[in-house]
Amino acid sequence: MNIEIFKKRTPLEYVIYTSIIVVGVLLDQLTKLLSVKFLMPLHTVPIIKDVLHLTYVENTGAAFGMLKDHRWIFIVTSTVTIVAILLYLYLGHAESMLYGISLSMICSGGIGNMIDRLALGYVVDFIDFRLINFAVFNGADSFVTVGAGILILALILDMKKEIAKSRGADK
Repeated sequence: MNIEIFKKRTPLEYVIYTSIIVVGVLLDQLTKLLSVKFLMPLHTVPIIKDVLHLTYVENTGAAFGMLKDHRWIFIVTSTVTIVAILLYLYLGHAESMLYGISLSMICSGGIGNMIDRLALGYVVDFIDFRLINFAVFNGADSFVTVGAGILILALILDMKKEIAKSRGADK
């Protein structure tokens, strides 16, 4: 049995994955910094009244405020997940660009929130979508959510290809 640990990808793929991670973390940290500087003193600012507000929140829990005050559980779990994703990406195991992009986005969001947890002891949230009474979130949460959505799409597309291939082999 020959298990290949490193699968070579094109340099462009690595540049794209790295760029997504770095730009995502920088955007997340910049928006959080602006939120602390300008939004914290005001607490909330309506963009579209009762639809979208910017509201400063210090979230000591996980996504959407779940499991408050379990900081070390999130730090350990996030670290393991981020390292696993980075190894998977940079050892070349992302089978398609879509997988790589989705995992890069998830990793970027994880790193962005990890920085807050380590530096502040909480995550700064500020996007308050009130139309459907949604939890206050941030850019990192958006990266993780969109990345997970893209990953699900990539999995569905792969399943569809496999089904089509197996139907073609049956004929």
